[in-house]
Amino acid sequence: MAKIIILITGLAGIAFIAWWFFGQHHVQTKQAKMATNKQSIDIEVKGGYSPEKVILKQGIPATLNFKRLDSASCLDHVVFSDFGINQVLPQGKVESVEIDTTQAGEYNWQCSMNMFHGKVIVK
Repeated sequence: MAKIIILITGLAGIAFIAWWFFGQHHVQTKQAKMATNKQSIDIEVKGGYSPEKVILKQGIPATLNFKRLDSASCLDHVVFSDFGINQVLPQGKVESVEIDTTQAGEYNWQCSMNMFHGKVIVK
């Protein structure tokens, strides 16, 4: 009986790991707020990024406001390799990152260890 319980627990663990790494997950998406020919959005950094996907309008200056609430050292930077940005995110403070919206496209960001990701979509 103990072997059956161990086998079932092991199979459940394998299924969970497969789902975690290969399954489709819901990603929170938000569009930036417009104000006087500028757009901005607040992103909470706590165990990842929320929202993970940001939609911006092309040609309008944009600011992403990251507020880091997580003490993990992995999340102490946000990296936009397409824009050459590697911004320090002090814990408990809002750090603004200006995004170039002159060209439409999808641009990824990640933490300093490439474990947590997000995406900017410029349309």
